Amino acid sequence: MSNSTAPRGKLIVLTAPSGTGKTTIAQRLLKDRDDLHFSVSATTRNPRPDEKDGIDYHFMTDDRFDELIKRGAFIEWESFYDGTRYGTLHSEVDKQIESGYFILLDIDVKGAWNVKQHYGGDCLSIFIRPPSLDVLKERLKQRGTENEESLRLRLERASMEMEYEDNFDEVVVNEDLEAAYDQINSIITRFTEA
Repeated sequence: MSNSTAPRGKLIVLTAPSGTGKTTIAQRLLKDRDDLHFSVSATTRNPRPDEKDGIDYHFMTDDRFDELIKRGAFIEWESFYDGTRYGTLHSEVDKQIESGYFILLDIDVKGAWNVKQHYGGDCLSIFIRPPSLDVLKERLKQRGTENEESLRLRLERASMEMEYEDNFDEVVVNEDLEAAYDQINSIITRFTEA
């Protein structure tokens, strides 16, 4: 039992198909709101040039990731088509919740569903969807990070993920980034002030 008198925190999960604007919105929320804290996910992929270990992700080897899976250290984890794995550590989330913080998770659809199941009413889950798969395809092409095969795989995955949107507390269509951001920010404010 905790000796802390701080109220217990809650989770806010943003999820979306890749390329929908989820990370951009999450980063802006963290910059604009003092009441949100970011939970750093673990991954087996290599850092991008602007990413730092322990700040953007906990970058780790496959062996270390396997060890943490065996120990039950993840709330959720998933493997992607290229073998890269991502996961949310119990320790990262629980210590911040116990300290009374509102924790923002920016995770994939399957992981978001698992987190929602685990935390129930202490978790607000927001699904961000593109206006259409055609719009998403153009956004992914504009990023310049995809080849034809990875683009095809991401779009297949996005199509499957969009079938799960009704499993989340809120669905926001990101047709216009500013409007989507404002809508999500308002939803979060209602949740944190409840």
